[in-house]
Amino acid sequence: MLARALILIEGHARGNGPRYVEAARRLGLYPVTLSNDPTKYRYLEAERSEVIRVDTNNIDALISKCNAVRVAHGIAGITGFSGDDESVYATVGKLCGYFDLPGPNPTSVLACYDKSVQRRLLEQAGVPVPAFRVANNPEEIEQLVAELGLPVVLKPAIGIGSIGVRLCRTMEEVANHKTDLLDGNREALSLPKVLVEEFAQGPYYCVNLMGHEIVGVAAAEFSPPPHFVYRDTTVPAALTDYGGKHITEVSRSCLRALDLGWGPTNIELRWTDRGPVVIEVNPRLAGAPDPQLIQLAFGVDLIAEHVKLIIGDKWDLRRTHLHTAASRNLVPNDDGILEWISGVNEAAALPGVAEVQMYVTPNTPIVRKGDFRDLMGRVVVSSPDRAQTETILQCATDLIGWSIKPMPVVSE
Repeated sequence: MLARALILIEGHARGNGPRYVEAARRLGLYPVTLSNDPTKYRYLEAERSEVIRVDTNNIDALISKCNAVRVAHGIAGITGFSGDDESVYATVGKLCGYFDLPGPNPTSVLACYDKSVQRRLLEQAGVPVPAFRVANNPEEIEQLVAELGLPVVLKPAIGIGSIGVRLCRTMEEVANHKTDLLDGNREALSLPKVLVEEFAQGPYYCVNLMGHEIVGVAAAEFSPPPHFVYRDTTVPAALTDYGGKHITEVSRSCLRALDLGWGPTNIELRWTDRGPVVIEVNPRLAGAPDPQLIQLAFGVDLIAEHVKLIIGDKWDLRRTHLHTAASRNLVPNDDGILEWISGVNEAAALPGVAEVQMYVTPNTPIVRKGDFRDLMGRVVVSSPDRAQTETILQCATDLIGWSIKPMPVVSE
């Protein structure tokens, strides 16, 4: 008898994509990926996973391809994710509704997709968020900055991976970033709407939920401002009982405000002078490495448990152990041409190192953009002791080196 299909809409080359394929197979399912451009996901070829090319922005085309899969295999469930477009998960919800399968509420997902709508719903429900304004044209931005006062964070109302997100401490920086955001030739903005928000200052936390249950809270740190590029992530975060309880209450209030609670949710917040302030709610599983860190720290495979939910099985979020897991993103300090990378194998061989992954190879042009696309690689470690985990992570990253030479000068 043929295994039923788990349909994956799009994928994620650096993140959770390969883990969904692996989890599907472990659960006796047949993974099938539907994508605009499958060549973006090299793991699909390596895993010999079936791929169907289709316009994933066309719901009718997707329904047609899903029907073909249903005839050939039967459909156990549908999910999806993308490093390029958060709206994929709303499409997943629509497909699940059409085929009468468990899935997210597309209306709730779309409300989160537009950060200005999400913010208003949270604020109306009394959830603590940074003070913010929404600019619909270039002229409004500086006026709204004057209302809020410096420093401010400017960001696209719709976007992912910190693309176009910038801390501005002066009006000159506001003017420069405004030009970048509203330039039609830039990738930072898909709609001419910009969030102007108070810079909420304090430790950064990422809350991972399944349903209404908090599975784990990660502490995160960024590379130096003005950008917001994740550098270090640690699970579990070192929280007091009071802090953990307060974050739990605020996180669940986000679910109520946004009509979420089916499946995974990832909530990002800062602990400020007034307590936890919600920066963003993502109605999906957190991107890598959070699910991997949760599994290393607690023994809970969020991806496998999510797949069980998708196909109508019972999940199990019970912890089997308590370790500390941490990751560090490898971020370049210069632009240029990557000459060489060293120490990767030596770092991977250290006890306690779970993974060393490089995304780039020698002779690759390095052009920093101030977002997730800057990442050159990642190191993931774990141990039963927090201090030991920190030591392993530092030792491993100290072993990895690279050289970036200046870009060649093109003479006119």
